Amino acid sequence: MDQVKISRALLSVSDKSGIVELGQALAAQGVELVSTGGTAKALRDAGLEVRDISDLTGFPEMMDGRVKTLHPKVHGGLLAVRGNAEHVAAMDAHDIGAIDLVVVNLYPFAQTVARGAGREEVIENIDIGGPSMVRSAAKNHESVAILTDPADYPLVFGGETSLDQRRKFAAKAYAATAAYDAAIAGWFAHVDQGERFPASVVVPMIKQSELRYGENPHQIAALYTQAAGGVNGIAQARQVQGKELSYNNYNDADAALELVSEFRDGPPTVVIVKHANPCGVATGATLVEAYEAAFACDTVSAFGGIIAVNRPLDGPTAEAISGIFTEVVAAPDADDAARAVFARKKNLRLLLTGDLPDPARRGRTMKSIAGGFLIQSRDNGALGDLKIVTKRQPTEQELADCRFAWTVAKHVKSNAIVYARDGAIAGIGAGQMNRLESARIAAWKAKDAAEKAGWDQPRTIGSAVASDAFFPFADGLLAAVEAGATAVIQPGGSIRDDEVIAAADEAGLAMVFTGIRHFRH
Repeated sequence: MDQVKISRALLSVSDKSGIVELGQALAAQGVELVSTGGTAKALRDAGLEVRDISDLTGFPEMMDGRVKTLHPKVHGGLLAVRGNAEHVAAMDAHDIGAIDLVVVNLYPFAQTVARGAGREEVIENIDIGGPSMVRSAAKNHESVAILTDPADYPLVFGGETSLDQRRKFAAKAYAATAAYDAAIAGWFAHVDQGERFPASVVVPMIKQSELRYGENPHQIAALYTQAAGGVNGIAQARQVQGKELSYNNYNDADAALELVSEFRDGPPTVVIVKHANPCGVATGATLVEAYEAAFACDTVSAFGGIIAVNRPLDGPTAEAISGIFTEVVAAPDADDAARAVFARKKNLRLLLTGDLPDPARRGRTMKSIAGGFLIQSRDNGALGDLKIVTKRQPTEQELADCRFAWTVAKHVKSNAIVYARDGAIAGIGAGQMNRLESARIAAWKAKDAAEKAGWDQPRTIGSAVASDAFFPFADGLLAAVEAGATAVIQPGGSIRDDEVIAAADEAGLAMVFTGIRHFRH
């Protein structure tokens, strides 16, 4: 059967959005409406004639509504194969009427969990009858239409459905019940049972958009968000202007937002990212001062980069950013002057994020490997007490620069070396196979920046240097000394720590150990 006329519809929804309009449209087509509890009341209050589910089944709703649709006269009417003589005979023998349309959305389990409800209330918001009807109707989609999304209601206003529609409805319905069950399973495992890594992991996600292509033009890509309980970030940002975001835009913008969020309670801060690595980071008295200092870190890499800021954008900052080609700018908000400036750059994407993510939030990250996935807790480790391991004590300014460099190094691909001075990055060495090369690259970039800016000396002179993991040998430390660093922050923990500390003492450095590392692979 292709076209199926809807003669009887069963409506039982938690979210009442659009249900009255649907009921009115179906009633106008002569469809019999069968409903339950609050849904039936909403329809009757709108003046519609509704048959109670208890009248259909011959049994009252009972056990606080836990049992109302779990009945052969419901599921028989959904599952019966219309062209099967035995099924038709069974329907006749047991007075089971066919149901052509089911409209169901489920108890708000995820929302109940999100608002911090107690265990008993959470359990009561596990829907049983709803998913059962959804699955029955979806299985028999040759004859029955199942609607789980209010956005689809207008598609059946005409009182009939096509086979192509019913197939699409069924696919959407099974995805909805799968996501629902995944949320329940996740709550039981992580919250109720306190398991860090349960035996089975299902991550329900909802497609937001298909992208032009992936990392490269021969790859395809799409953006998905978590079905419930996720953090607001780049995926939820409001795009004010500019062309469609690409896979790489999302990836780089996420890297920039995560780093600038480390400074969400700090002074005005600007982060510039290129290929998921920061190439400029600085704080300042104003946002435009912070941008100018961040841009000076690496004026070459900043071209075509991604910028994130921790304050609402103003006109002067927007004017400064507009001085070069920039792919994406992410900010909590932007004033009218900033928006007017960016409006002249039609291809620039302006993303407004609202609140910045909490860098200390819990969560898990996932990475695919051949044949599987690696899942780990987020790197939300924060600096605690620093252990001074050299003879020379660091000054207050050196300690501040150490902390600043360390915060940025957390977001640089390993092996990572970061020089910082006076609240601005001086040089970054990222992604090298040994730490010595990262130290040399960072120093070279700082020297290059000084030449381009016309400074007397690179900003590595008198800087603090951060290493995301311990120095396995003294050579990386000595490269930092050659670059002019006067203070070092690193995790410590190498079997050659004594050798590295001795080299620092000989060079007159101040060095602190964090006891925590930040590999980023």
